[in-house]
Amino acid sequence: MSSAVSRVTAASSDRALAHFSRLMEFETDCWDVHHAISNQKQDFILVDVRGNELYSKGHIAGSVNIPHTRLNDKNLAQYPADTLFVVYCAGPHCNGTEKAAIRLAKLGRPVKKMIGGVTGWLDEGFELVPQIDYAQALDKV
Repeated sequence: MSSAVSRVTAASSDRALAHFSRLMEFETDCWDVHHAISNQKQDFILVDVRGNELYSKGHIAGSVNIPHTRLNDKNLAQYPADTLFVVYCAGPHCNGTEKAAIRLAKLGRPVKKMIGGVTGWLDEGFELVPQIDYAQALDKV
């Protein structure tokens, strides 16, 4: 008797190795991103590809906000051509990372997706930071 899990035979070890090794070329996870940032080893630009409103409510410290629809040569001009971009969005239910990765790849830019997005980040116990409105903060002083 077989289950839905085993009904389709698992790939050979060689095929599994090739598949999962290739995934590492395209993806990273929240833990690895957090470790790099926390240990001053951030050799990538972390891009929150959600809209400005969601970014301002809470984002990963050190990230920049470039909504996926605004990823273009003009908005990336400040970054050298070999800059690695790591994109994230709301979570596994959001395909903004795929849209962003496609745009970056079409522009010839190195790109990886941070799997899990904001949902994964919070699930790992990491925090988001709100965007500071400096003009509003100065009004309160």
